[in-house]
Amino acid sequence: MTQRQEFRVLRAYSDFELREYLPCVIAEVKVSGQFSASSSSAFSTLFNYISRGNKSSQKIAMTAPVITAQKADRADSAEWHISFVMPSGSTYGQMPHPNNSQVTLRELDAESCVAKSFRGRATDELSRKVSEALRASAAEANIALSNETRICRFDPPVKPGFLQYNEIVIPIHLGD
Repeated sequence: MTQRQEFRVLRAYSDFELREYLPCVIAEVKVSGQFSASSSSAFSTLFNYISRGNKSSQKIAMTAPVITAQKADRADSAEWHISFVMPSGSTYGQMPHPNNSQVTLRELDAESCVAKSFRGRATDELSRKVSEALRASAAEANIALSNETRICRFDPPVKPGFLQYNEIVIPIHLGD
């Protein structure tokens, strides 16, 4: 079974969870364009990195989810950050450097986020709809959220859309 990004549930609400994600290392590619085309091209670049496309020619285990994040105040922004979470226990210092300069390695600290799962192909339209519902539910629970939205996909694109499992994850706003 594919290893998943580690988190613990801090509180379960009726339609979402408040989670603490553990520190991890991600490999990330920043792209501009439409959601599906951007995700596809970045996925190939990241997959090449974990498939020996690095300075050590080291194969790195595939993990889930593949994260497509939008870090903008505007939902119509065309800039996306697509990332793979490196296997549990990885540190920045022990990860091989990417051959492709588009791939950036980053260490993430522990962070609190809200998460809502959904089934179906994670299209831009469906992801936006679930994201809006999650933001509304978090607001009702008096949880302030950041302006970043993460679309987390757990299944390969060849799996029938109606069987695909996904989540919207939004970091908590920590204030100024």
